[in-house]
Amino acid sequence: MKTRRKSFSGPETAELEIARTLRKKKKTFALAESCTGGLVSHRLTNVPGSSGYFAGGVVAYANSVKISVLGVPSEIIKKHGAVSRQTARAMAEGARRVLSADMAAAVTGVAGPGGGSPGKPVGLAYTAFISGKVCKTKKVFFKGSRRLIKERFSQAVLELIRENM
Repeated sequence: MKTRRKSFSGPETAELEIARTLRKKKKTFALAESCTGGLVSHRLTNVPGSSGYFAGGVVAYANSVKISVLGVPSEIIKKHGAVSRQTARAMAEGARRVLSADMAAAVTGVAGPGGGSPGKPVGLAYTAFISGKVCKTKKVFFKGSRRLIKERFSQAVLELIRENM
């Protein structure tokens, strides 16, 4: 586990560490979000100077947007569902391509309180990170209110980014 650097206000946030790494590496970053509705993009752009490395984000809430904007093959969604490791990976690949970024991440899940199923319950999400030939995906599960679940999903995405850049 990486140690976080301390600042006067306490432990460094994932957003600041990601910003520092992207600046140091002179890389650009893009996001594709579904269940978080832009929350991860919001958190990354709260860092001053983020326009220097953050290419943009796509909130692909509807499957039609995942397909038409991000280029997620409809066969992936039909076979595995919108909430799947395969869809998260395709969303990240699409965001990187569409926004011409060096790296990208994605999240797709069920924030609730409705919409869950026995196989894909409320609180389940899949995150993905892609850079070069590296692609990491992670399944996460959280309980709580819709707001809390979305916040935890966003933190999970930031952690995946930070661990793999």
